[in-house]
Parts: sequence; structure tokens; C-alpha cells
Amino acid sequence: MNTSGKLLQWLSPGLLVKRWVLTSALGLLLLLLGSAIWANLKPVYWTLAAVESTLASITQVFPYRLTGPLVLLSGLVLILLGQSRTFGSIKQALAPEQDRPLVDALLAQRRLKRGPNIVAIGGGTGLATLLSGLKHYSSRITAVVTVTDDGGSSGRLRRDLGIQPPGDIRNCLTALAKEEQLLTQLFRYRFASGKGLEGHSLGNLFLSALTTISGDLESAIAASSRVLNIQGQVVPATNADVQLWAELEDGRLIEGESRISGAGGRIRRVGCRPGAPPALPSALAAIRQADLILLGPGSLYTSLLPNLLVPQLVKEISRSPAAKLYICNLMTQPGETDGLDVWDHMVVIGRHLRCQGVTPWLFPDVLAHSGHLDRRLVECYRSAGSEPVTCSVDKLRANGLRPHLAMMHARVASLHEDSAGKSLRHDPLRLARAVMRFYRQHQRRRHRQQGRENGSPACALGPSH
Repeated sequence: MNTSGKLLQWLSPGLLVKRWVLTSALGLLLLLLGSAIWANLKPVYWTLAAVESTLASITQVFPYRLTGPLVLLSGLVLILLGQSRTFGSIKQALAPEQDRPLVDALLAQRRLKRGPNIVAIGGGTGLATLLSGLKHYSSRITAVVTVTDDGGSSGRLRRDLGIQPPGDIRNCLTALAKEEQLLTQLFRYRFASGKGLEGHSLGNLFLSALTTISGDLESAIAASSRVLNIQGQVVPATNADVQLWAELEDGRLIEGESRISGAGGRIRRVGCRPGAPPALPSALAAIRQADLILLGPGSLYTSLLPNLLVPQLVKEISRSPAAKLYICNLMTQPGETDGLDVWDHMVVIGRHLRCQGVTPWLFPDVLAHSGHLDRRLVECYRSAGSEPVTCSVDKLRANGLRPHLAMMHARVASLHEDSAGKSLRHDPLRLARAVMRFYRQHQRRRHRQQGRENGSPACALGPSH
């Protein structure tokens, strides 16, 4: 887009530029008028006489039909040049590393601020993947994160320092970071060697140190959010020191999240100690204000259900009029969801909710994958005990649930024998597009329902894209 087009963008509604430009112009006019009145209007007479003399001289040399357009064009060029350089200087001061013009960034920010209030509940890499896609559609995002991890770097810090596990929270913070690429890489950096450091990520250590200094994880997250300039907020599901346990169908009781998936038995139910941990007020407030509440994707028993073991969260979700969507995984997880399809996932969630006296279909809408999955990757997963999660649309509908299908897996360009890094995961942008498509459909459905209740036809809405 040319320079004049960019300048016109500054006049777009919502940027609050036009009113302040006009205010400044009015202030300059009043300043000149006040000075002239103070000087008994003599500067006004002198200026008018000088302008009249200058114009008379010019029009004697050049005809007024030519002089007028030339002067007008010169003034316009000077205005465009001055404003262009002014806004360029502002951009250089405020956002020197951004490739796109400042006005584009401001317009994008305005669009994000108009996005829906979204609460995403979960943990692990699934929640971080979802957040990295959703931040392109809204800046009003709250991630409610499970804090039951007791393995890896988080588990070691939890045992050594007596703090809540920071790993899943770090993943969400970096997923919601705006443009701070270097700081994001630093937070994700994992030490490959070093006595006591090997296996730890710098972000985990940073959060642990801040927790120790500030006295609680919530304050540490708030400080880290400012450092990373994140879009939204990240909130632990609870501030209690929660230990997850699982009861298997063979009667065994397994304690500790990291031991559950490797226990080698089918899980009957999960619980936590202490029972009924309290929710953070900020998490409850976010749910009350939410337009859209999401659960998943993520490990069913160790990332999603631990959040639903916080009774206050469940009760607040059940009261909320927001759209509620469960996002199912692409593949089953060995040791957790072997042989489960989408309906089985909903049955497991419903069974745990029923124990709390809440409707089992807390999330009546279900988003599942539809379409082709890379055959070679599927075979690799099958060799490790994983299968694609199938979706029986008829069974879901017959039980009062509303299925939504979309192609959401990440694109795979090629697969070689040594490409261990390839995996079947949700594509952040595809997943976010599917979620926002559901939200727009929900809004239209609610609008039509309100129109019927009011006895008048609903206004026609354009198609979603």
C-alpha cells in the first residue's frame, strides 16, 4: 500500500487518532488567535497584507489557474511528508523491531481487543498449542492450567523447593507471548548438561525463583507475563499443593501424575489430595466474564480432569451462559485412553462430573478431527500403542451432544526413518479457526433463539469465514 493509503489508515474508526489531530489543530488555531488578540490584532493585519502582496506578485508572473493548484499540491505534499515522517519516528521509538507499519499493528490490536472473552482449560502441550492459535483472534484470553505435574524438571523443582510445578504454566506463557522472540527462546531453553541444571528449562527456574521471592506462584506468573508481554493471562487452577491419584480397574491405587500413564492398567477414575482444592479468584472471575469456555486438547486423565477436580471451577462453569466446547485429541494416549473414541472421552468426563452433582454434559459441544491423517505417522503411532481417536457422530447426537468436525492436524511435508521429531499434533491455526467457526455458529444459533423467544424474526447474519 502506498504512503497516502497508509496515512488514510490512521483515520480508521477506533484508533482515536482523528479526534486528537482535530484537538491539536484547534489548539494551534486558538494559540495563534490568542497571540494576535494580545497584540491588538496587528499581526493579523501584517499577515494579511503580506499574503496579499505575495499573491499579487505571484499571480502577475503565473496565472491564478496554475498558481492555485500548484500551491495546493505543495501543501498536500508537505502534509503527507510531515505526517509520514512523524508516524515513522513514533514507530521507531515504540516498535523498532516490527516489520509491519505501526498503523497495521494498531489496527490488529484493535481487532484483537474486540475478540471474545475466552477461557481455555487444560495443561501440557495441548493447551499451549491452542493458545498459540487463539491469540490471533483475541487478546482477551485466560488460560486455566493444571498444577499436578510431578515429573521432569517441574517435578524436581516441586520436590526440592516445595513450590507448585511451573512447566505447563511456562508453556502457556511462551505460547501467549507477543513479539519477544529472544525472551521466549530463553524461557524455553533447556540445559543439556551441568550438575543440577541438566534437564531444567530456564523458564522453570525463572518462575521458581520469582515464586520464592514473591511468596506465591500467581505473583510470579504476573511478573513473567510482563516480561514476556503476553496477550491475555495465565492462571493456575488452584494454589493448593495438589497430588493426583488414579484408581485402576484392577483395584490398584497409583499416586503421582507421572506414574499414572505408565501403571499398565485401565483407569477407572482419578482424584486428588487434598480433595476439593480451592480455585483462584482470578480464575473464577474469568469464567464469569467468558463468552467461550474451552476444555482440551490434552491428556484426558492427567491434564484435563485435574482441573475438573476443583469444585469451584466446575460450579462456575455450570452457571456460565458462555459457549462451551470440548476439544478431543487426535490420537489415543497409551496407558490413559487406550481404545477410547470421542464418545468414551465424554463418558469419562461425565462420570467424574456426576460425582460432583453436576450435569455430565458440562461441555455439550464437541470438536473432533475429520479428514486424512498421514498413513506413515499413524503406523508409527500404532507401533507405540496409539490409535486415531474416532468419532461416532450419530452416537454423540443420540445422547444430546453436538459434534463439530474439522481438519485440525499439523501438515507433514515428509517423513523419513530417522525423523523422530515428526508427530501427529493439532495445527495451532487450523485448531483456532475451527474453534472460532464454532463460536460464530453458536452466536448465530443463540441470536435466532432469542429472536424466537421475543416473537420476532432474528436479523440475518452474514456467513462465517
